[in-house]
Amino acid sequence: MTASIPISHSTRFVALEQADFRRLEHAGYLKGLLQPFKGKGSLETWASQCAALRDDVIGLAQRRVLPQARAYPFSLLNVQLAQQTTGAGTTFLRWRNLDRSSMGVALWEALLANPATPASLIDELYAIELQRIVLNMQISLTHSIARQALECANKAAQAEAAYLRRFHGHTAAVPPTTKESP
Repeated sequence: MTASIPISHSTRFVALEQADFRRLEHAGYLKGLLQPFKGKGSLETWASQCAALRDDVIGLAQRRVLPQARAYPFSLLNVQLAQQTTGAGTTFLRWRNLDRSSMGVALWEALLANPATPASLIDELYAIELQRIVLNMQISLTHSIARQALECANKAAQAEAAYLRRFHGHTAAVPPTTKESP
């Protein structure tokens, strides 16, 4: 059982709300999963919609979360929230130190545990971390689903090619009036 931790209302960091996500395209994403895909084209379309949604979530993080997390008084801390672009071409939010020599949630944990971190920022740093965790999960899921949909589209194209080879090869090799020999 998980206990709910009360968080005081932030005055410096405003977490994303449902209204922030309303502009994003939901119909093309998860609702699109449970449909009778007819082949490569519809899978590629859905993959493209998922990738666009991933990019929209990344944009939301860049426009609404990062500017707040980098603003005063958070800008005075020795750890900051930053973007990390992966080799797969997506972007996640990570904690890093100012000289960029270290990155990860352990830096955030140390920041919280440090007595020099103002107590007035603890609730807000916690709210930023929760927002970071959720956004990274949303980015990761939409990226993975887009990638899987593209892989499925490629497999559908391979299946169609094998089918067409058989169909065209079979009809060309067997004339319609051929009789079986004894």
